[in-house]
Amino acid sequence: MNRVQKLAVGSIFIGALVFALKYVAYHLTGSIALYSDALESVINVVTAIAAFMAVRMSAAPADANHPYGHHKVEYFSAVLEGVLIIVAALMILREAYFGFLSPKMLESPGLGFAANALASVINGIWASILIRQGRRLRSPALTADGRHLMTDVYTSAGVLAGLVFVPVTGWAWLDPVLAAFVAVNILWSGWGLIKESVGGLMDEALPEATLARVKDIIASNAEGAIEAHDLRTRHAGRMTFIDFHLVVPGSMSVTDAHDICDSLERALKDEVKDALITIHVEPDNKAKHAGIVVL
Repeated sequence: MNRVQKLAVGSIFIGALVFALKYVAYHLTGSIALYSDALESVINVVTAIAAFMAVRMSAAPADANHPYGHHKVEYFSAVLEGVLIIVAALMILREAYFGFLSPKMLESPGLGFAANALASVINGIWASILIRQGRRLRSPALTADGRHLMTDVYTSAGVLAGLVFVPVTGWAWLDPVLAAFVAVNILWSGWGLIKESVGGLMDEALPEATLARVKDIIASNAEGAIEAHDLRTRHAGRMTFIDFHLVVPGSMSVTDAHDICDSLERALKDEVKDALITIHVEPDNKAKHAGIVVL
């Protein structure tokens, strides 16, 4: 089991612990806002399981039916998480509506708040770990899970701060209103995850800054070639695909052209980890004079 899979398993256990604490908080207080927090934690557990399955499948080696590997499966996990987040938000809005029609005061708010606060602290620590490790390991599933958990931390903090005013002011209607705000925030988070994941499924190119760096590396490490053109890049989970045409003098030997390609691959992989690079070598009569000029 690799590092990514271990983190995904950790998310399942952390999610279950946080859900238990938040459910205790809801059970003690009867708060609809805390119910919404607990419901989102159920989604966290489900998506953590989906993320674990995704990272396991993405680690499978390439085969005859999937010659480029299974890396994109992590994006499906992130899309699923976004959809489930939206479903949870709609369920919370329903509860908030009925709670607003029949508001009631909170029970045992002190103990309930303490349980929810502890769950939020655990969530915040784990979310930071997932985001940092997800970016380092280039795992969309882990990064999406961490960002979702961090959103959960922010909303939990807002709910707790708002609910302090319920017993102080006697405004029972404030509880369902806070739940509705949580739902709207969750909706926004879910939409962001789906949008980002669909971009990965649609083979988006590298960010402009990284793409510029790739061009500079090609220009600086292709000594002996003439130019490079038709550069294309795309993401697929942790993998980055880079392909381009390299124009060399027509009189150059295959061995010398191959050596230039090896030099380019080494330099590009030093900059872009887990890169799969394809270089199509062409003679000088194929030059377009519109690509990357070799320095």
